[in-house]
Amino acid sequence: MNDQEAALSQAGRLVGELFPQALGAVLGGSAARGNSTPTSDLDIGILLPDRAESGREVIRYEGRLVELFLNSVGDVPEFFKWDRARRRATVVFVYAQGVTLTDPHGHVARTRQRAQEALAMGPPPLTAEQWRHGRYVLTCYLDDLADTATSPVNRSEQLVVADHVLREAAELVTAHHGAWTGIGKWLPRRLLAADPVLGNALLAGHQAVAERADPMPLSAAAEQLLELVGGPLREGYSHRWQARPTGAQR
Repeated sequence: MNDQEAALSQAGRLVGELFPQALGAVLGGSAARGNSTPTSDLDIGILLPDRAESGREVIRYEGRLVELFLNSVGDVPEFFKWDRARRRATVVFVYAQGVTLTDPHGHVARTRQRAQEALAMGPPPLTAEQWRHGRYVLTCYLDDLADTATSPVNRSEQLVVADHVLREAAELVTAHHGAWTGIGKWLPRRLLAADPVLGNALLAGHQAVAERADPMPLSAAAEQLLELVGGPLREGYSHRWQARPTGAQR
């Protein structure tokens, strides 16, 4: 039994043992693609009856870390709409690209179709205000990064600022190409998929900061990106805060 078969078997046992009421389930992530490592977790999407509560849980099963994406069948359309609006579509990807574990009533097949349609649509475009905000934030971080080029260099500050430059730049690159974005290990993957040339330049620039305390390559790549999306934005930027009702959550 290879690693993928072992993961599928383990995920199937989990669903049968812990979620006997499930209307269907899929295994997503690296385990479904067959490129997981011994320390990779299992990403499992589980469809539950409408009365169940949707949510996300992390458990350990048979010694392995498992991330559960729980959705009641009736919540799927609105949840996928919300997941797509984040421009990462984490759960949408689980269903669109995962492997079906169980589907006795056809709910998973319908959910997978809906997920594949959402992926085909791509992420929603940024609004004009979101573009302005993105340009402004990246410009601010680039100004901070330029300050670290003078000595003495505070390496902790420089590294943190470089991380922010890369993250904000990745958001704009993917948006510019109408591509999905990501966080963590998915940030470089999505960035390179959206724009291999500029993505490589940003990642190499980030590495130059980490290895040589040299901010210039990262600054140059980010400035090239800004020219593609309207240029740097400093003076003239404005944003109005909307007051939240008392007790509103952040």
